[in-house]
Amino acid sequence: MTHTTAGRGRANRARTALDDVADAYVRDVAALQPDAATMMGLPGHDHELPDLSPAGHEARADVDRALLRRLDELEAAGQAPADDVDRVTLAAMRERVGLAVEQHEAGDPQSSLNNIESPVQQLRDLFDVVPTGTVEAWENIAARLNAVPQALAGYTESLTWSAERGRVAAVRQVRAAVEQARELAGDGSTFTTLVTGEQAAGVLDDSSACSLVRAELERGAAAARQAYGELADFLERELAPRAPQADAVGREAYSRYSREFLGATVDLDETYAWGLEELARIVAEQEELARTIAGPGATVADAVAALDADPARRLEGTAALRAWMQETADEAVADLAGTHFDIEGPVRTIECMIAPTQTGGIYYTPPSDDFSRPGRMWWSVPPGVSEFNTWREKTTVYHEGVPGHHLQCAAAVAARDTLNSWRRLACWVSGHGEGWALYAERLMADLGYLDDAGDRFGMLDAQRLRAARVVLDIGVHLGKELPAAWGGTGETWDADNAWPFLLANVNMPAEFVRFELDRYLGWPGQAPSYKVGQRLWEQARDEARAAAGARGEAFDLRAFHARALGLGSVGLDVLREALA
Repeated sequence: MTHTTAGRGRANRARTALDDVADAYVRDVAALQPDAATMMGLPGHDHELPDLSPAGHEARADVDRALLRRLDELEAAGQAPADDVDRVTLAAMRERVGLAVEQHEAGDPQSSLNNIESPVQQLRDLFDVVPTGTVEAWENIAARLNAVPQALAGYTESLTWSAERGRVAAVRQVRAAVEQARELAGDGSTFTTLVTGEQAAGVLDDSSACSLVRAELERGAAAARQAYGELADFLERELAPRAPQADAVGREAYSRYSREFLGATVDLDETYAWGLEELARIVAEQEELARTIAGPGATVADAVAALDADPARRLEGTAALRAWMQETADEAVADLAGTHFDIEGPVRTIECMIAPTQTGGIYYTPPSDDFSRPGRMWWSVPPGVSEFNTWREKTTVYHEGVPGHHLQCAAAVAARDTLNSWRRLACWVSGHGEGWALYAERLMADLGYLDDAGDRFGMLDAQRLRAARVVLDIGVHLGKELPAAWGGTGETWDADNAWPFLLANVNMPAEFVRFELDRYLGWPGQAPSYKVGQRLWEQARDEARAAAGARGEAFDLRAFHARALGLGSVGLDVLREALA
């Protein structure tokens, strides 16, 4: 049997009518969302930005509605589904696109504003992944920079439209966005460093043509900075006074967000109770390991101190950090390829990068459609941070790299012989992706790659954070009662009592913890998708193992992973149905 993450076992699969509809939909999406086109590596739109006005949102919803009608027509005509791959495509498209229409009609995208994943950040972050290797690429960057004012004007229009209908983000998120917009408008703006940095200098020579491009880049950077300054003024003066103080979004909205990030409908009350149990289990495991690391009677804090003091686990400077990330990622690829996974061709390449931003985040960006931009792991190092501890982060490299996001995403991009472009490039479900990456961390522990006590302690530290987020996120947004074990005396969860709870369960400096808390408060349903997604992945695996046992067969974990990853990123309900 071929165990492949790229679906090559179906090399002779014929294209179907549904594949053609899905590919046409991706082209429509790329035209309306040029930022998405750049992320997917689709050419022709790298000079454009999306229309973020209410009219732009309505145009995207019209494309989604048209797709759903076309799916109905294909089914009525008996043209879909044509095979098992089509069945998954049809179910996934109905779930994802149907939910997008539901969210549009509820006003979710039009009111999007938070401290981490809203147009405030998305427009800026897009410039991290744009092509930069040619003069034409820098012409596109100049055009995009000069388009930032129009994009932010449309965004402001949508926020105003939403406010008039009673949809405004909590004031905490508005204030965070004001601060970020002011930074992007300031003298140290990343727009300025982008156009004056080494990448531009290495491509643009002293010719008159390049001089014109440099002039447009400088004009665009100035325009983008000014536009962000105007956005900050709008948010501070006009939106903040209309913003609610309460962070909680309530059960109805939260249920919708939870489905967005999981691609599954879960019992939120049962999930909250499970989160508390899972957190207690991980804490007990971590406390036991702490005594192994730091001696009898040692606490978790004692173990952290001992590990941080170990010079063999310390890196100095971002150059050393990047080199260690790359070495660790490359070793994982070499070890797992041909043993636990098939990892071939361009999927074997991952680039580890220090991000141009300084927020403290660690993240992955998938390869472009043609792999000219490889999959990349990024580390955004905060100002003044120059020392790093490997015990905390080895599990992170596995999460972002192999067998985590890189294996998952790059293998899907490579699966041209099986998956249409929507399945390969456009469909991303957080619970599937982040759940797999967290599952991958535990898998590496099971495979012996985290047998070192410090590295295993770091994995448990990451798992503890993710379990705590399930409890906090659902607790705050649903207004549940604070547990007695965490100081509750009848009051409900809110930002104030969430703070000491998070501090007790997160091994990070206070400024990171504050950013994380604001993230959970402003991006409901996303943070739990990691741990809940891991839970659903593990349930799918256990169901497959039980089914193999019922047939009298040995369970082949490698084959299960190949089959599951070969589906690409789909909602977790669709995943479990496809694997059943």
